[in-house]
Amino acid sequence: MESLLYLAAFLLMVVSIAHSYLGERFILSRLFKRDNLPKILGSDDFTKRTLRFAWHLTSVAWLGLAGIIVALAQPEFGKQLVGQIIAITFGVHFLTALLGSKGKHLSWILFGAITVLVLVGAFT
Repeated sequence: MESLLYLAAFLLMVVSIAHSYLGERFILSRLFKRDNLPKILGSDDFTKRTLRFAWHLTSVAWLGLAGIIVALAQPEFGKQLVGQIIAITFGVHFLTALLGSKGKHLSWILFGAITVLVLVGAFT
C-alpha cells in the first residue's frame, strides 16, 4: 500500500511543478503585460508581486501535502514528522510572502506565527 501513497505524492509534486511553470508561462506573464491592473500602494508592482507569490504558494502548499502523504507511508509516522512538514511548508510561505512583497503584504506575519506555533505545538 505504501507504493500507492508514493505514487499519489509523486503525482502531487508533478501537478505542483506544472502549476507553477505553466501558470508563470501562460497566465501570469500574459496578465502582467496588461496596463490596466489595479494600482495598489501607488503602482501595479504590489499587485503583480502579490499575484505571483499567491500563485506559487498554492504549489508550495501542494508540495507540503505531498510531504505529508510520503510521511503516511513511513513506519515511524507521527505527530512530530507531520509538524515538521507543516512548519517547513509555512516557513516557505513566510519567506515567500515577506520577500515577494518586500514586507508590504502582511500575510508574512501570520505565516511566521503559524510556523512557530506548529513547531512548538508539535514538539511539546
